[in-house]
Amino acid sequence: MKFAQLVIGPAGSGKSTFCETMKQFCDSSGRSLHLANLDPAAEVFNYPVSIDVRELISLDEAMDELDLGPNGGLLYCMEYLEENLQEWLHEQLSAYGDDDYIFFDCPGQIELYSHLSVFQSIIRELRADGWHVGCVYCLDAQFTEDASKYIAGCLTALSSMVQLELPHVNVLTKIDLLGAQATMYEDGLVIPDGRSLLDSLDATSSHKFQKLNAAVASLLEDYSMVAFVPLDITDEDSIEMCMLQVDMSVQYGEDQDVKIADEEDPEAPED
Repeated sequence: MKFAQLVIGPAGSGKSTFCETMKQFCDSSGRSLHLANLDPAAEVFNYPVSIDVRELISLDEAMDELDLGPNGGLLYCMEYLEENLQEWLHEQLSAYGDDDYIFFDCPGQIELYSHLSVFQSIIRELRADGWHVGCVYCLDAQFTEDASKYIAGCLTALSSMVQLELPHVNVLTKIDLLGAQATMYEDGLVIPDGRSLLDSLDATSSHKFQKLNAAVASLLEDYSMVAFVPLDITDEDSIEMCMLQVDMSVQYGEDQDVKIADEEDPEAPED
């Protein structure tokens, strides 16, 4: 089996750092992990890129040739990718086979997931080629300090779950930047508390928005579909736990044989 993860999330949420961290973890564990860039606007990577969409089209090329701004240029790049997806992606993936694992580092513009069909097309092409596909949604942990930002991030995660229809792991990144508050997330899974978020919103917003606040908070509270795995990139146990959750979402490793060390029993009698 072949496995792939789409790593998505708002701009600046730590997607590339997540990919780099997991690549280093897999390398140190003797595992194979390949990283692919699907962001035409990317400039510098701190990890080896196995597949790069900029070889097909880059944001700078689109802006220069079509006289577009950054946002319009990015939308054009992604539409161009979708038009040439089957030929380009199949060529890029032809070198990979069973047990290969690829993380696709995706752009951070939310409208690419809510307004365009390019990522649904990518998912269809990957599945048609025999890949088990999952999604990792990254959210900056510092969003949790502001109720409105936290709710917006949670709703974006929920929207991505609905739009992409993939096995989904939400990751709360940059835990290591929270300082003393990082201890709040040591117990594992982080589940947004709709009631406390609603209280925070009501305390900082106009009275006329209270019904709206309640309706939004109820989406998180009533269905409990959004939860986050905290990730501290300075803590190896945190990295291992996060990678385990990501692996489980696509059933990575479940078809592999259990390897038992061939050791002699010290108490066995000699011939």
